[in-house]
Amino acid sequence: MTGAGPLAWVLGTDPRRASGVPLEPGATVPGFAVAAAEPERLVRLTGRHRFSRYALTFTLAAAPGGTMLSARTEAAFPGPHGRAYRLLVIGSGAHRRIVGRMLRDVRRRAVTR
Repeated sequence: MTGAGPLAWVLGTDPRRASGVPLEPGATVPGFAVAAAEPERLVRLTGRHRFSRYALTFTLAAAPGGTMLSARTEAAFPGPHGRAYRLLVIGSGAHRRIVGRMLRDVRRRAVTR
């Protein structure tokens, strides 16, 4: 999440800064707080900003030759500004590309360890 500080400020994210022990409940990075963590099973991140309330849940499952990681996002976009933001981020395909990049980065880091 490097470089998230300026975007967190523009969007007015909550939480806005990193804190705590990574992947421990209550820990934060800009835009997300760890709401739940079960080692080797799942991590659920939640957050909000001016235009949305959201959650991102990563689940892990044993798979032949390794581990399968999946991500599920949930979000609410209240009000007219939220609807416009949803159209911009979801409608443009930007969200799909960002989550895809995030999963590829996780895979690359996991494979190199």
